[in-house]
Amino acid sequence: MGAAGRGLARLLAALDPPRRRQVVTHSSWARRRAASYERLEFLGDSALEVIVSEELMRRHPGSDEGDLSWMRQVVVGRDSCAAAALAAGLPEAFVAAAPAERAQSAAELAERPSVRAGLAEAVIGAAWLDLGPQETRAAVIEAFAPALDAVVPGERDPKTTLQERAARRRLEVAYELTGSEGPPERRRFTTRVLVGGRVAGEGTGGSKQASEQAAAAEALRGLGAGETG
Repeated sequence: MGAAGRGLARLLAALDPPRRRQVVTHSSWARRRAASYERLEFLGDSALEVIVSEELMRRHPGSDEGDLSWMRQVVVGRDSCAAAALAAGLPEAFVAAAPAERAQSAAELAERPSVRAGLAEAVIGAAWLDLGPQETRAAVIEAFAPALDAVVPGERDPKTTLQERAARRRLEVAYELTGSEGPPERRRFTTRVLVGGRVAGEGTGGSKQASEQAAAAEALRGLGAGETG
């Protein structure tokens, strides 16, 4: 487990057993929906935004609200949350906690980025309640360090940049998933992006969103700032 993975894993281990069970309980096998991780996910989503907003303001004192907003959007997005969950071993804990008759469906659910992201936010919500904001904040900053380190003020992600440049030329941008391969735990997706109806780039990644970002990055390299700006 890498340094980033230890953050959420540490929070999960510090929870009381009943709360820990709730964090890894899906609504499909919970005795009642309120006993699943969904309520904790709801709180964790808000807590994550507060923690990341504060950290971004600390790291980038000269950035305006616009830059801070898009950086936060990237850091707290589904892919970042899913990556943090995977690094902490949360999908495995989720599958291990499922009833025997639900093992197969739990394994399939654990491959979904939305479920992985929900698990990450549920851990954060549970820790906020049981361990307090200070301990939760430290672990979240550790867990989301790769995403926090990757965002740079003034540099939008490739999809946003491509969309903005294409919009200035009144061109539509569309993404098409063209394939996926590999076992569930190492699935690779391939997506192509069309700008103005023409294929402008193709990319692969560990999620559909990541493959779209890679395709947009290739399109930007091919189009060049002069063509689209």
